Amino acid sequence: MNLFEQVAREAGDENRPLADVLRPESPDAFLGQQHLMGPGRPIRKMIETGKPVSMILWGPPGVGKTTLAILIARACKADFEQLSAVSSGVAEVKKIIEKAKKNKLVGIKTILFIDEIHRFNKAQQDALLHAVEDGTLVLIGATTENPSFEVIGPLLSRCRVFVLQPLEREDLNRLLNRGCEAMEKKLARPLSLSNEAREVLLQLAGGDGRELLNGLELAAMLAEDKKQPHIELTVEVLQQAFQRRIPRYDKNADHHYDTISAFIKSLRGSDPNAALHYLARMVEAGEQPEFIARRLVIFASEDVGNADPQALPMAVAAFHAVQLIGMPEGAIVLAQVTTYLASAPKSNASYAALKNALNDVRSKPLEPIPLHLRNAPTSLMAELGYGKDYKYPHDYPGGFVQENYMPENLKGTVYYRPRQSGAEKDILSRLRKLWPDLYQSGDDSDS
Repeated sequence: MNLFEQVAREAGDENRPLADVLRPESPDAFLGQQHLMGPGRPIRKMIETGKPVSMILWGPPGVGKTTLAILIARACKADFEQLSAVSSGVAEVKKIIEKAKKNKLVGIKTILFIDEIHRFNKAQQDALLHAVEDGTLVLIGATTENPSFEVIGPLLSRCRVFVLQPLEREDLNRLLNRGCEAMEKKLARPLSLSNEAREVLLQLAGGDGRELLNGLELAAMLAEDKKQPHIELTVEVLQQAFQRRIPRYDKNADHHYDTISAFIKSLRGSDPNAALHYLARMVEAGEQPEFIARRLVIFASEDVGNADPQALPMAVAAFHAVQLIGMPEGAIVLAQVTTYLASAPKSNASYAALKNALNDVRSKPLEPIPLHLRNAPTSLMAELGYGKDYKYPHDYPGGFVQENYMPENLKGTVYYRPRQSGAEKDILSRLRKLWPDLYQSGDDSDS
C-alpha cells in the first residue's frame, strides 16, 4: 500500500461502520467459533493449508460468516467474488463462473461468497452445481436459515455445512474493548463505559458482534460533547440510542436465573398473565428464544405430563418453530405455548414415578429379567425357558391379561400414580380397571 492508498484508506475509515473497520485481518484476531477456528479445527486447517472446500456457513447474524470467507480467500491468495442473493441473479453467477474458468487456467483459485444464499431460487442454485462439482470455483454460502430447507439437495451434497454459534460473553467483552479503543481514536478523546452500561450493551448484542459495535458507535456519537474532555456512555445514553428502555436482565448472573425461575413457577401455578410478563422481560432483553423454548419443552413433560398429552408435542413444535422463523416473530410462538401450558391441567406424576424408579434401580439389587419376558431367538434359549409361558396380550379380550412384568423383588411396586386432573383422570380410571390390586379407589392416586 503506497502513501496515497494509505491516506485514502484512513480517510475512508471515517465513514466506514465500526464493525467493518474492526473486521479481523488474521485468523488470530478472529473471535469466537473455536469449534471451527481453534487449533486443528476444520476452517483453521483450511486457512493454514490453503486448501478450502465448498461450504455453507449457517448461523445467526453478526457471528463472523463474511469474515471467515474473507480470511479463507486471503490465506489461499484466491480471487474473491462476492454476491448478495437479494440483488443477484443467474447472469451474475454465470459471469463469475466464466471468470473462474480463466483463473483456473493460470492457477488462481476463485472463491465465490454468496450472502443470504437461502434467498437464491432453484434456478440460481442449479447454475452453481457444475462449477462447484468440478472445482472451477469454491463456493462459500452464508445463511441464517436451516440449509436443509433452503438449499437444494444437489448443491448441499457438494458442500460442507458448518454451524456458527452466537458469540460467547468473553468474546463479546473482548470485541467491546476493541470497539472502545477504536472509537476513542476516531473521536480523539477518552471514552468511559460504566459497568452497568457495558452489561446493557452485552445484553443488546444477543451474541451478535455487529449489533454490539453498531450500538457502541451510535451511543458514542450521541454522547459526544465537544465541550467535554471525554465521552461518558451511560445506560441513559443507550436508552436514547436505541429508543427503548433497557430491562435489567443479566444473562449470566442472578437476575437471569431469577427471571426464568419466576417464569417457570408462574407456569406451574397456572397463571398465564404472570408467565407472559416474565416471557416479555426475557424477549425484550434479547434472551435466546431457543433457551426459552427448551424450558417450555421440559416443563410440558415435568409439570403437565399426561394431564394434557398434547402439551409436549406442542412445546416441541414451538422449539422447531422458533428455530425456523427466528425473532421477533418467534416470540408469538413462545407466547402461544406459554399461555397454553400455563392454562393446562398439571401433573408431575410421570416425573415423580421416574425418580422413584431410579431410586430403586440405584439402591436395590437388580434381579434377573423374568424368563417369560425374555426373547428366545435360538433353540438353546428356548430350552432354557426364555419366553416360556409368556402371555401375548392381543390373544386376550380387550388386549390385556393379568401378568407380572416386574422382577420378583419389586412385584406389586407402584411408581406411576396418575392425578385426578385432565386426561390423567381417564388414565387413572383405566389403570384401576386393569390393575385393581395396585390402583384402588381412594388411594394416593387421588392426591
